[in-house]
Amino acid sequence: MIAFAVHTLGCRVNQSESESIEKELIQMGYRRADAGVPADICIVNTCTVTQRASMQSRQLIRQIIRANPAAKVIVTGCYAQTEPEVVRRIPGVHRVVDNDSKSRIPDNFLRMSGVCDDKRVSESAEGGMRRRSRPFLKIQDGCDAFCSYCIVPYARGRSRSISPESVLSTLAEYRDSGCHEVVLTGIHMGRYGRDLTPETSLSGLVRTMEAARLMDRIRLSSIEPLEITDDIIDLVAVSPMFCHHFHIPLQSGDNDILKRMNRPYTRDVFHHVVSRIHDRIPDAAIGADVLVGFPGESEAAYENTLALLRELPITYLHVFPFSPRKGTLACGFPDPVPTGVIQSRCRELRAFGKARREAFYRRHIGMSVTALIEPHRDRHSGLFKGMTSNYIPVFIDVGSPVPNTLTMVEITGCDGDRVSGRAL
Repeated sequence: MIAFAVHTLGCRVNQSESESIEKELIQMGYRRADAGVPADICIVNTCTVTQRASMQSRQLIRQIIRANPAAKVIVTGCYAQTEPEVVRRIPGVHRVVDNDSKSRIPDNFLRMSGVCDDKRVSESAEGGMRRRSRPFLKIQDGCDAFCSYCIVPYARGRSRSISPESVLSTLAEYRDSGCHEVVLTGIHMGRYGRDLTPETSLSGLVRTMEAARLMDRIRLSSIEPLEITDDIIDLVAVSPMFCHHFHIPLQSGDNDILKRMNRPYTRDVFHHVVSRIHDRIPDAAIGADVLVGFPGESEAAYENTLALLRELPITYLHVFPFSPRKGTLACGFPDPVPTGVIQSRCRELRAFGKARREAFYRRHIGMSVTALIEPHRDRHSGLFKGMTSNYIPVFIDVGSPVPNTLTMVEITGCDGDRVSGRAL
């Protein structure tokens, strides 16, 4: 019986690609390895967005090799793309697969690795589709932006889009497998459709999906400020299908730093977009990415970022410390920010983001909302957890929620960032 395990680091696109690999392996007749039991095949989908992510990728590869000494280990993802020779030199790695070939791992590389035989256990594709209650659907890959700090365009290549027909077909598959929510994702999702013939756009795809109504809920992942159009905001505001949740990369609230980052917008553009979302969709969760300590980030530049965030109805933050990434323009920039200063600024921003998130949660106490109930109980609390349209995780400690359903829930309390509720 051939058992496989897929291990994933990094972004939602990586997670979407790993889910696709798992689905295909199950359709081929392989089975997932049981928890704590060594696998016959281990696929490691790596990340390299920061130096820390590269280090974590190396650590994960070695951990998997130690835990699965007899396994064939296949390494793919962005770290394998940018540092293939480093990965090949890790004892126990059998094959390194670039990003362009990642989708062909089940069909090509497993056969070439000599692990195929007739002792395979069947597991339905439907079971594989249901493993995640909110699966990721990749609609776009690659990036043309070349921000000065970012290695991703070198790891992922130029922007390329999945055809609208393929997107709708995959949505229908997820619906037929029992999914109620899908998360649309891409490396630079706002560029969707510009490379297709005929050319289209993310706004066009969103309207096509709205018309088709193939899913109960669709959640949009990260979209750049200039690419969140009024058309998209207006459709999300009136559609019962699209979640009231936006995630927008800010990176810096200082215009000079944004220029050095090669980001194509200003703080005023970001302010306008967030304000427009809040005006049209007052209950929307609005998250932002902030990159702290970019070379040349003076105290005044940092304060500009903090001031902008304080002015806006931001719900939560993802805060990242800058680290120079070999192969990017910013790696050679002068005026580095001292490590201690970066750490202090990160702490302050994370505390700010935590306070905003908790305040957002508390505003919903007493409200009745629809939550998608996850299929399994939380392993720490033993409770079922649901996710609302506007990105509030609710632990259901009263009532009897039905797993993998959209359920009306009353939010009854908030202890820090833990929200409790009861099924109605």
